[in-house]
Amino acid sequence: MRINVLQHTPHEGPGAIKAWAEDRGNKVYVYHPETFGIFPKADETDMLVVLGGPMSPGDDLPWLEEERQLIKDCLKQHLPILGICLGAQQIAICLGSSVHPAAHKEVGWAPVYKQNDAIAGLPDKLLALHWHQDMFEMPAESHLLYSSDLLANQGFLVNGNVIGLQFHLEPLADNVREIVINDGAYAESGNDLHQTPAEILAQPLPSANKRAIYTMLDYLSVH
Repeated sequence: MRINVLQHTPHEGPGAIKAWAEDRGNKVYVYHPETFGIFPKADETDMLVVLGGPMSPGDDLPWLEEERQLIKDCLKQHLPILGICLGAQQIAICLGSSVHPAAHKEVGWAPVYKQNDAIAGLPDKLLALHWHQDMFEMPAESHLLYSSDLLANQGFLVNGNVIGLQFHLEPLADNVREIVINDGAYAESGNDLHQTPAEILAQPLPSANKRAIYTMLDYLSVH
């Protein structure tokens, strides 16, 4: 499979997603639309992964609309799609839903709780990394996958081939360090998880997170 990854900012890379692709014998192609303005075509995509970033879908950035067009093209072809944080928000908009500021800003580690068994093998609870203030409304005909204590809409599944996650399971230990050293200031103001950058770094990486993202990607790859 050709896994096309859209990476929006240098410090939020594919992490365990790339590890999964390599373990499964797939090839990863990473695009940086904000930097280079280049996108793959749906016809050269076997799976699309849309990562997070500090921007919001409503920002005045022309490439965001171009990205949504790619997502729509992939949806039309029923390709497997995984969106994380901003990526999930972009997918939700493409599916006719909306994105807006959440009641709580979540930055740091907090549990998420499984809401249904649509994807077999996922744990009932995960300690996920959160790095967001916006949220998506659930797309029509979607299944709610996970919720947190502060935000109900933390993950969705649509048509068996599209997963959107508001939280992060993909960072490996070095990815967490990269996020915090470059964007740690985001945790220091109005953070309803009340965690400092040092506290975020001190949390050991939960081994269950890599297993969970592998389970989701395995599910997408056969649907």
